Amino acid sequence: MNSVIETITGHRSVRKFKDMDLSNEQVEKIVQAAQSASTSSFMQAYSIIGVTDKEKKKKLSLLAGNQSYVENNGHLFIFCADLHRHFTAAEMEGKDISASLETTEKFMVSVIDASLAAQNASIAAESLELGICYIGGLRNNLPEVCSLLNIPERVIPLFGLVVGYPDQHTEKKPRIPFRHIYHENEYEQDMDTYKEELEEYNKIISAYYKERTGNARSDKWTEQMTGMLEGKSRLYMNEFIKKQKMNLR
Repeated sequence: MNSVIETITGHRSVRKFKDMDLSNEQVEKIVQAAQSASTSSFMQAYSIIGVTDKEKKKKLSLLAGNQSYVENNGHLFIFCADLHRHFTAAEMEGKDISASLETTEKFMVSVIDASLAAQNASIAAESLELGICYIGGLRNNLPEVCSLLNIPERVIPLFGLVVGYPDQHTEKKPRIPFRHIYHENEYEQDMDTYKEELEEYNKIISAYYKERTGNARSDKWTEQMTGMLEGKSRLYMNEFIKKQKMNLR
């Protein structure tokens, strides 16, 4: 164990922050950490938009499902899959690379690059004793988010990352046990073993919720996930991505 691993394994989401902005130096350090993440073929296929305008943060808070911490935080980062930069580079070189940029593979590269950068940013922020929370709710209405942030074609806002000085203590939520996540040499296909491990996790999560809520909540993980996934959400996404000229081929 070392300080890096302690920071990573000590992660918990924070949804209430003190009314203190991050300094320019803190923002730069966090972005520099993001840029130090691995990137496929040196493409660096992402961009980060820092939102400091109070009205824009308020609008984004409403678009993300009326989550107050999207408005009230030390800094709001928006991580975007970005192939616009590469289209521009090709124009500069007098080339047409649309057939390559519009593939599922390049779309995946941009999403993976942005995600790796965001996780580096999160770890950097937490190492500075700041709290963080990812905001997937921005995908509830990406056309309005793109309009608000002046997003060009071939760029897709993936999620927000709120960062700030924590104003609450949150318990660490138990993750799926190691032996269910990590498969040695091949994927576990013994369904009895597979289900036993999920039942083990159900008991852990149920106990966590009971303790956290004073027995007001005791749902299992499989129950929680099934309930969430029974509903349909963000069905516009496939059409929107293609409208942005990504994932067309």
